[in-house]
Amino acid sequence: MVLRVDARDPDPVAMSRAAAILRDGGLVAFPTDTVYGLAVDPRQDDAVERLYDAKGRERGMAIPLIAGRIEQALEAARLGARERRLAEAFWPGPLSIVLPALPTIAAAVRGPGETVAVRVPDHAVARALALAFGFPITATSANLSGQAAAASADAIDPTLASRLDAVIDVGAAPGGPPSTIVELTPEGPRLVRAGAIAWDRVLTFLE
Repeated sequence: MVLRVDARDPDPVAMSRAAAILRDGGLVAFPTDTVYGLAVDPRQDDAVERLYDAKGRERGMAIPLIAGRIEQALEAARLGARERRLAEAFWPGPLSIVLPALPTIAAAVRGPGETVAVRVPDHAVARALALAFGFPITATSANLSGQAAAASADAIDPTLASRLDAVIDVGAAPGGPPSTIVELTPEGPRLVRAGAIAWDRVLTFLE
């Protein structure tokens, strides 16, 4: 199923249809403020396994989440005071923050120390999908493992596309580097993955 929507004003009916697919354990490709991502319900073990299989992704690699707003992020992870300040400064935007995952998140989604990387993207469709679904969604890139991330719906590898239940098509996503991933540890801030937001900007804000 291809759902073509406006990137700035997504059709609520289309978002509801995509959200229903996610509730049924389906796999949906959607645009973010960087590249296209793959959404499943991060609480459903079977759905998460489908995501790993579709991408050919190695088990044990954590899967990032996106939320429609800061308050929704709290349904998937615990947000401390410093992390909240960072979120308020950089969200919506391409900054993912590693946080303690809540027990509802499937084990295969979590990273070391029972954590999960979460962000609120600067893309109306991505936020609308999470809000229509009613819970944060996965946001790993829409590509086969080892391949370049897809910057448009048409660029999704045909092998991967055949395994999807729906694609939300807005044309080209902004592209560029992936989200920056950071973790605020007791020893200090740590850059987990360099990306669209310069590490120096994060450090300057935290000073």
